[in-house]
Amino acid sequence: MKTLEEIKTIIQSHKQELEREYKIKSIGIFGSYVHGRQSENSDIDIVIEFDLTKFGENFKGLTDTYMALAMYLQRLFDKKVDILTSGGVRSIRVKRVAEDIKRSLVYV
Repeated sequence: MKTLEEIKTIIQSHKQELEREYKIKSIGIFGSYVHGRQSENSDIDIVIEFDLTKFGENFKGLTDTYMALAMYLQRLFDKKVDILTSGGVRSIRVKRVAEDIKRSLVYV
């Protein structure tokens, strides 16, 4: 079972590729791995912010990039990965949940 530090190291070692291929502006981890409560069955919770300036008019390709990123990260970690965008965090209706995510977020 991977630790938070191992996940951070893996992300850091692939950061240039994430920025180039998937147009990632920032990436962070939250959830059970940050709180040290992960188990073998835990997924990895990630918040990303895309560099929207790198997408065409009407953000052409954004959905495909998001889906490709999800598959890439799941292969990279050999584990289920849940991805939220920074906008997705802001749109969470239960503000306490959104604030908990923001407070615990560990950027890589």
